Amino acid sequence: MRSYDLSPLFRSTVGFDRLSRLLETATTGDEAASYPPYNIEKLSEDSYRITMAVAGFGMDDLNIVAHQNSLTVTGKAKKDEPTGQFLYRGIAGRAFERRFQLADFIKVTSASLQNGLLHIELAREVPEAMKPRSIPIVTAAGTQAVEVEAPAPAPALTQQAA
Repeated sequence: MRSYDLSPLFRSTVGFDRLSRLLETATTGDEAASYPPYNIEKLSEDSYRITMAVAGFGMDDLNIVAHQNSLTVTGKAKKDEPTGQFLYRGIAGRAFERRFQLADFIKVTSASLQNGLLHIELAREVPEAMKPRSIPIVTAAGTQAVEVEAPAPAPALTQQAA
């Protein structure tokens, strides 16, 4: 696998630390990144859901941490003594750590564990100061210009045959 040195691009930049971290994580291949499997769903314009298959893990075995623009889900299964002899053991119980990069203003709203699936609900909450707002136009005299809409045309009258 190739590795790219991006340091010449960031020598003369200030405040692009997050961008450099995103580029570094995108260019590194991680073989263990396939466990546990997950889905990312867009439920509406401002809400998302991450669903992870965490069979064999209980609520006490999972930890979810949201910090700045990063979401980290870790799982550490407790070692239970087997009650019988396994002929085949296919349910993975190994520890994992999965990281997700979140866009600006994405917040974790809730998490639930149902039928071996961990559901993490996310929502975009843009602060009022960042939302677009309409700016009124003021005339030179200092009065606010009022937009006047053209009156709607009167409905056409139908003539009745006499």
